[in-house]
Amino acid sequence: MEPSVTPPQIYVEKTLAIIKPDIVDKEEEIQDIILRSGFTIVQRRKLHLSPEHCSNFYVEQYGKMFFPNLTAYMSSGPLVAMVLARHKAISYWKELLGPSNSLVAKETHPDSLRAIYGTDELRNALHGSNDFAAAEREIRFMFPAVVAEPIPIGQAAKDYLNLYVIPTLLGGLTELCKQKPADPLIWLADWLLKNNPNKPKLCYHPLAEESH
Repeated sequence: MEPSVTPPQIYVEKTLAIIKPDIVDKEEEIQDIILRSGFTIVQRRKLHLSPEHCSNFYVEQYGKMFFPNLTAYMSSGPLVAMVLARHKAISYWKELLGPSNSLVAKETHPDSLRAIYGTDELRNALHGSNDFAAAEREIRFMFPAVVAEPIPIGQAAKDYLNLYVIPTLLGGLTELCKQKPADPLIWLADWLLKNNPNKPKLCYHPLAEESH
């Protein structure tokens, strides 16, 4: 008898990237740099955070002198949040960003994104998760419906199926019965693609939906 072999578990690291409000107009060229640097943009959304939401996102910075200015800056207009994936995504994205102070970045890392797009210590153009724990928390904050790896099992998996998968599938099957298409499998597959509530926002299509 052949010994059972467990298939390898492929895990691609993810990090959160934010294009901050003052450079949202540079989104297209920044996304081009991201893609050319070997990242995949898994999720993307544009939203305008309130000062309260910004305070919750930057909770680890609470109490520091710059905190009020930081929350005012981050809530001053729409921003773009993205989940980036690749091997060692967290460290590679941090390296691409450069030092957090844009003035320092311009001196020491002139080719970094913060050197190119940032203004000063506060307005440093872009955000990246600091480590694995921060990436998990920040991705969950910006994309609460995304399934975090490893994929949940047991009751957590049942909860996810009941909340997100089954309602969508039932909607598709109900519509399938009404439409009675010639090729039901192809029709259902197309319907599920169009109506997937967690459908990633592809980076090369302009988006009309902007969450507030």
